[in-house]
Amino acid sequence: MKNLIKSFFLGLAAILVATSCDMERDESIAEGNAKVNIFLIDAPADYDEVWVEVLGVEILPKGGNESNESAWINLPYEKNDQKINLLSLTGGASEHLGEVEVPAGEISQIRLLLGDDNYIMQNGQRLELKTPSAQQSGLKLKVDKPLNPGISYDLVIDFDASRSIVKAGNSGQYILKPVLRVVAEASATIEGTVLPLEAGPVVVSAIIEEDSVGTFADDNGLFVIRGLRGGNYTLVFTPNEGYQEKVVEDIITELGQVTKLDLVELEEVVEEEPEEGEGEG
Repeated sequence: MKNLIKSFFLGLAAILVATSCDMERDESIAEGNAKVNIFLIDAPADYDEVWVEVLGVEILPKGGNESNESAWINLPYEKNDQKINLLSLTGGASEHLGEVEVPAGEISQIRLLLGDDNYIMQNGQRLELKTPSAQQSGLKLKVDKPLNPGISYDLVIDFDASRSIVKAGNSGQYILKPVLRVVAEASATIEGTVLPLEAGPVVVSAIIEEDSVGTFADDNGLFVIRGLRGGNYTLVFTPNEGYQEKVVEDIITELGQVTKLDLVELEEVVEEEPEEGEGEG
């Protein structure tokens, strides 16, 4: 069996929300159970590709003994190729890791199970991601989310690669150092379009107080930022070096609502003409 990296949440956000606002019962769910769908989404990082080998997710119901492996409910990720390029999950795209029924009540913790084939691609070169031995035992993420019987819920894991991948000095090694963010309630969403496409790749960051959450706009300029708390956000659009950064303030979000922005248009960087006589010797 592979050396698993258990409960390794790489700068993730876990967002658990009911898929139905009116909490209608799903008759396909067994009596006394709730259903959990698990999705993986991205956060931006300054790499060409970020690949992780996902083996599955484990869920610990409230009251379960975390040291007892049989108390965890296992949901394996069953695709033949279990490696996922996180940076492909842009513009609202997500990877469905699976669904599982769990006893109604409350989820206490979750763990993400990764294999050891994790790496980044930069300038055509594959760079392995190393895991410090102290983290092999895993990091647990508390959820504490009540589940009503007969209701289907979405659990969204947001991988923040930019904060979790660190270059180790002059060794050339890249190390995984998890940064954790948890949203265990109904959440807000911001979505919109940023143009022109020539400004890509564009990083879109939503900032409120000391918190920042981000994503990439996709090939059509679309972006979606999930898992936000309600409040007043500032959005920062960071394009390639040929275009100017843009800041949009006072974006109001509400829990359970999608805030749709007007089209965001970025301007090219204009090089100043040298003054007459400048540079003459």
